[in-house]
Amino acid sequence: MAGSPSVDFPEEKTMKTRSLLPGLALLSLGLIGCDSVPTDAPIPDQPNFITHGGLDGNAHPAVVLILMEVDGVPAFRCSGTLISSTIVLTAGHCAGAPGEFSGIRIFTEADVDNGDNNYPFAGPNSVEAKAWHSHPLYTDALFYLHDVGVIELAGRVRLPEDQYGVLPTVDQLDALKPSNSTKFTAVGYGLQRITAAFSESARIRMTAEPHLVQINTGFTGSFSLLLSNNASSGGTCFGDSGGPNYLGKSNVVAGVTSFGLNGSCGGTGGVFRVDRQDVLDFVNKYLH
Repeated sequence: MAGSPSVDFPEEKTMKTRSLLPGLALLSLGLIGCDSVPTDAPIPDQPNFITHGGLDGNAHPAVVLILMEVDGVPAFRCSGTLISSTIVLTAGHCAGAPGEFSGIRIFTEADVDNGDNNYPFAGPNSVEAKAWHSHPLYTDALFYLHDVGVIELAGRVRLPEDQYGVLPTVDQLDALKPSNSTKFTAVGYGLQRITAAFSESARIRMTAEPHLVQINTGFTGSFSLLLSNNASSGGTCFGDSGGPNYLGKSNVVAGVTSFGLNGSCGGTGGVFRVDRQDVLDFVNKYLH
């Protein structure tokens, strides 16, 4: 288990969570990554959180809670992965279209609800963003096609080098086959449970181990994956958007949580692939 990260923050800011409900032709999908301070979702339809999972503790200290502000007011939350001390990889709908968010900050503790912080405002164990960017082809209307974003931090979050997320190689996921044994590790700060009458939304880092259901199909296209989301494997939900889906138990971020197919975050969850050339080119522009 890794220790707590060391955080340097010269400046600070705040933010909140949101949800998106876009539609895709004959398909109904939902954003999984963002939650409004409350909760959030993308299109196909909505963003996501970890369901039927377990407490992550310090197993994945590179995974952070992202708070977005609108007009200076905390509004939405997402999840993301530190891929260096100053760069966070997340979903495009969590970085937003240009001008959509007035401020962004991250929170680094595993249990934000019971931690030493001033959530959703600036304070201990939080770091302000100095800039944020979605993929240049990202649009809210068709978010799932280019659902990747990068956040540049004003301060550093120092972790052991082997704890930061690592980008995949070009087209690395094409070799994967749908199977119960093709596992991923999903991590995020999203909802733990949701029904028509009840939701459980502790701001705590959770983890699950979904398996690959679809890749390179007519439904997923070349840009996304469908992973299992059930009581056996666990899965993602609102607020998990932007969080990593690590390849197996490695620190390779195969994709970021992107969308769900229904409002109860069950069945399967959509992940935006990070292994395509245009995505790697976009992210590496800020990483190097």
